Amino acid sequence: MNRLRAVPKQRLLTSALLLAIASPAIAQVNEPSAPSDATDLDAVVVTGIRGSLESSMNLKRDARGIVDGIIAEDIGKFPDTNLAESLQRISGVSIDRSAIGEGSRVTVRGVGPDFNLVLLNGRQMPASSNGDGSTVSNSRAFDFANLASEAISAVEVYKSGRAETPTGGIGATINIKTARPLENPGFRANLGIKGVHDTSLDNLPDQFKGSSVTPEVSGIFSTTTADGRFGIAVTGSYQERDLGYNQVSVPGGWRGFRGDEENWGAIPQPGTPGSENIVNRPGPGDVYSVPQNLNYAVTGVQRQRTNGQVVLQWAPTDTLTTTLDYTYSENKIQQQRNDMSVWFNYGPSSSSWTDGPVAAPLLYSEALTFNDQGQPNYTDLSMGGADFANRNENKSLGFNVEWEATDRLGFELDVHKSTAETSPDSPYGSGGVLGAAAFIRGRTTADFSGDFPILTVEYPPGYTAPRPSDMLVTGSVFHRSYMKSEIEQVQARGNFRFGDYSRLDFGVAATEADNRTAYGNVQRDTWGGTGAAGDYADDLWRPANMGRYFNQFAGHDNPAFTDAFFLFDFNDVRNAAVRVLGDEAAYLAPAEYTTDRRVTEKSRSAYLQVSSTFDIGIPLNAAAGVRYEETDVTSSALVPVATALVWGANNEIGITREGSDFTTLTGEYAHWLPSIDVSAEFTDSLILRSSYSRTIGRPGWGDIQGGQTLNAPVRVDGGTGQQGNPGLLPLKAHNFDLSLEWYYAEASYFSVGYFQKNIGNYIGTSIIQATPFDLRTPIGGAYWNAAVANACATADLTCIRNYIFTNFNGQPGVVRGDNDSNGNATGTITGQPNDPIAEFRITTPANTGSSKLDGLELNLQHVFGQSGFGLAANYTYVDSPDLNYDNSDLGGQFALVGLSDSANLVLFYDKGPWQARAAYNWRDKFLSSGFDSERPNPVYVEEYGQLDVSVGYRVSDNLTLQAEAINVTDETQRSHGRNARQLLYGTQTGPRYMFGLRYTF
Repeated sequence: MNRLRAVPKQRLLTSALLLAIASPAIAQVNEPSAPSDATDLDAVVVTGIRGSLESSMNLKRDARGIVDGIIAEDIGKFPDTNLAESLQRISGVSIDRSAIGEGSRVTVRGVGPDFNLVLLNGRQMPASSNGDGSTVSNSRAFDFANLASEAISAVEVYKSGRAETPTGGIGATINIKTARPLENPGFRANLGIKGVHDTSLDNLPDQFKGSSVTPEVSGIFSTTTADGRFGIAVTGSYQERDLGYNQVSVPGGWRGFRGDEENWGAIPQPGTPGSENIVNRPGPGDVYSVPQNLNYAVTGVQRQRTNGQVVLQWAPTDTLTTTLDYTYSENKIQQQRNDMSVWFNYGPSSSSWTDGPVAAPLLYSEALTFNDQGQPNYTDLSMGGADFANRNENKSLGFNVEWEATDRLGFELDVHKSTAETSPDSPYGSGGVLGAAAFIRGRTTADFSGDFPILTVEYPPGYTAPRPSDMLVTGSVFHRSYMKSEIEQVQARGNFRFGDYSRLDFGVAATEADNRTAYGNVQRDTWGGTGAAGDYADDLWRPANMGRYFNQFAGHDNPAFTDAFFLFDFNDVRNAAVRVLGDEAAYLAPAEYTTDRRVTEKSRSAYLQVSSTFDIGIPLNAAAGVRYEETDVTSSALVPVATALVWGANNEIGITREGSDFTTLTGEYAHWLPSIDVSAEFTDSLILRSSYSRTIGRPGWGDIQGGQTLNAPVRVDGGTGQQGNPGLLPLKAHNFDLSLEWYYAEASYFSVGYFQKNIGNYIGTSIIQATPFDLRTPIGGAYWNAAVANACATADLTCIRNYIFTNFNGQPGVVRGDNDSNGNATGTITGQPNDPIAEFRITTPANTGSSKLDGLELNLQHVFGQSGFGLAANYTYVDSPDLNYDNSDLGGQFALVGLSDSANLVLFYDKGPWQARAAYNWRDKFLSSGFDSERPNPVYVEEYGQLDVSVGYRVSDNLTLQAEAINVTDETQRSHGRNARQLLYGTQTGPRYMFGLRYTF
């Protein structure tokens, strides 16, 4: 809607009307308004791409604080098919792409997905997912891939904090709005049908290809009674998608060393055997890394996504509106994988290296070894398979009442219960991984000098490729993983409007969030083989070449690439392994979860906020408020119960365990969170805004889960273990914003903004001393003291054990065995009731460190008169002087994940029956994790840009045709470690094409 503004009072009324009609989902959007005659305002209805951009611009212009958003041009016509990919068009918002190429989670202003709060119609949403298809993620981050975009009317991104906003978002609070019938009176209905072809299927083995065209169907029905008192809206969508991705990786991670370090896996030091085979060796003070393995995999994916919502609204009077809504989504994902891999044994090697101080191998090669008889030790050329299936289900039931008690006083009550659940959906559990191999691998060389690593394997004499007759099943892992998050929330809000354009907002809320993660594995470590190669029929293994599946990477067809491998059907090979072993249960996930961790987080809050408008020669809008939040955390975990410590060897003390039990830990915290927003309207088109707020970001579920686990063996000086820390404090941020906005023409504006976040309570790790289960240790006990007093020094453990076995054999806890080859007694000594309680060094998350980040946001939106052409562009710069990862530090460290610059350029044409849009999104390199595999190593996602194009044609007032192309230029994704030559993941997907129609009734 285009609004012509004449005087400040009209401007204020326009603000109130826009926010009441276009974006009223959460109460904090309401602005004070001055009385005025609405008929004084002219209105021109603008639709299409331009209408959506103009509505989004007006949301930004009229909101309090720093707000951006995307508003659908019409019901059922959100700009992108994926909500995350729509959000990335907003300045400061970047997305994390899943392996299948879709946006899934968002980073805002350099703050990672776990610390951005997602709301649905103003309600806090739970999240669940299985991280890699087999293990639970424990993340709070909402996965936008679970929601279809057709039922979404708007997405609002609140970048500055405010007292009214629920807590949890340091980067931003993101509110997803769905259609409400009384906000769209009358009868509305449309039906959309779409066919999707994903070209990634063209580059998969036939067994994974699925359907070349898959359907998407969506429908919306909304109607109100003639008097506008009752309304119902029903939306639904169903999508099938068959796709695939091919990935080269070092999933075992990289092992880091100092140049002068001598340890297993390190390259030989100068002057030692093998050092002559090193080219440009790292210097003594340099850091270098060697790969653990190298893997090439092809994966087929099938997805079925169902979304639906029912909304009932009743307004019995002009001052009372009630809303009952239910939202449901289901996302079922199945994956099948075949791969080829080699594991490096860190034997005799040759290598060449990049320059330091952080070096990576250009070439890494391990030689064939020989046994004492001079026979070659050929190792395994691995060819694995996997089958995963999981089901993500989201439910939300909510009830809302709005009551305008008087012309000045209003109240609102909102209650909802929402769940997010990820559960196994396979006959095998969450899925299984089968190892298979041919033991024919000699000298093995990995060339990491290019973006695509080249593997070269020397076969035994007479071999030109693996042979089916050499193949057999090796190890296996079958998973059962589960995650469920549930939120019950009650919010009561009110507002009082004074006669001088001032307003008081107030409210209270109670929220209970419950999270459960559970898992169990059945693992067979028979990596040397299950049975013999002759036990497996040759026709189980189908020959193929890996290079053909990576045609978007330079080097995939390198003649040096030893890419021959075997594809196989997971079910057929699993059944063959069951026959060989004679044990069905060995190749199934466990029926019960062996680890089960649960967290309950109860929060209570209250806020008070005052807003007003002043005239000091220019209109000045101000709002100040404070929110009080207190949270109690209770964490229970099913863990094995330790009952005794048994001293079985000089420096090895075993732990006796009997059964499992729940242990419970607690924590609590409380915060006062003030905020203030001020905006000055220098002219009708020039606005200066400033904001300050204090916000918190709650720790991840994994960090606050209980479940203390003890490591065996225990040493003489004590034991070690791990546990979560429910007592963690949330991250706390002091946020400063300054923005200048120039609305210089119709549907056109330019803005520049500066932001700074001072963030404390970063979460690292610490070690605490604990006495779990009050375990008694024989170290320092009665038997020990007798030995020290009569015969031995405390450092002579052999003497102490011999004395105890000689003098106390048969006494409680002392069981002597035979003497060893050196004549020393063997046996066990168990801690007794009067012995000391053992101390354990428990590693646990802890709040440590603080720092700041700041950045700039530039926005330009321009419409070229009535030509139909326009553009929208933005650029975000984010920096932190001391939150970047130090690649030369091999220890754990504190670094902010997700910190990166980003940019967008959208060109569009919207005139007559035609609409066309080309949207390019770019994100610079960013740190996505501080761990590769299980080691403290950085994971950098390299810069990535993607072009998406859509064209629409309106055949009639009722019928519109639409064509879309995603990732037009067929971009690939790549991540690396400390050095760009340290590949971690290189992923190829492919463009996706869609053609459909939407009919409006």
